[in-house]
Amino acid sequence: MKYCRFASTDGPQFGLIETVAGVQQITQTMTGGVLPDFSKAKKISLQPLSSAKLLYPVEPSKIVCVGRNYSEHAKELGNEIPKEPLIFLKPPSSLISPGEKIVRPRRFSQRVEFEGELTVVIGKRCRNLEPNDDVHPYIFGYTAANDVTARDLQKKDPQWTRAKGFDTFCPVGPIVTDEIDPWKGVRVESRVNGEVKQSESTLAFIFPVDIVLRFISQVMTLLPGDLVLTGTPAGVGPLVAGDEVTISIEGIGAMSNPVVDGD
Repeated sequence: MKYCRFASTDGPQFGLIETVAGVQQITQTMTGGVLPDFSKAKKISLQPLSSAKLLYPVEPSKIVCVGRNYSEHAKELGNEIPKEPLIFLKPPSSLISPGEKIVRPRRFSQRVEFEGELTVVIGKRCRNLEPNDDVHPYIFGYTAANDVTARDLQKKDPQWTRAKGFDTFCPVGPIVTDEIDPWKGVRVESRVNGEVKQSESTLAFIFPVDIVLRFISQVMTLLPGDLVLTGTPAGVGPLVAGDEVTISIEGIGAMSNPVVDGD
């Protein structure tokens, strides 16, 4: 299953994505709901995915992130490799869609960086998972995210809410799929103005997705539509006005966002 969320004259809709004659097409649509239920969808005339105005694919109650989940990224920032998952939150107000502008908050930060991440979309209520519990039934699918970070504020503040929480600091998309397997290795890449900056497989996770979800579920209840960002590889770097940053994940696709200066 692959789906997107896109703008239409009737408001945001979910669209089922299928390959027809070698082209990705939206074949069924539905409105409403936290997550799509395509058993209740209606068939439409084929619409090429490339022609749709894509929106961030879910509206989560919360965005949970894992820090330093690749050892080389921890090292590049001069941090120790964590002994258990390091989690933090980004506010849903930081969400933007593919193609929307990332705004650098110049009054507060002089160093804004990209962080490409594989992202889990939660499919059903998840609480107090035990060590042997299978996490697959709780995963609706996977998408891509950019955990945009004001790095100078992250180093300055004792906690990361401000550095991670500015409006526009969480682009998510372009689609959601359940047809990839992070345990077998999925490549995560980031490009700035077409130049590859990050490229690593999820096989390099310190804490695989199952450990991450069990850990988070012991702290808070994960609800349908919630997003879990699984950490970023080495290679993070600064963004300036005029840049275009692209996050691409094998089996999901690419999401690009331009960068502008704000107040």
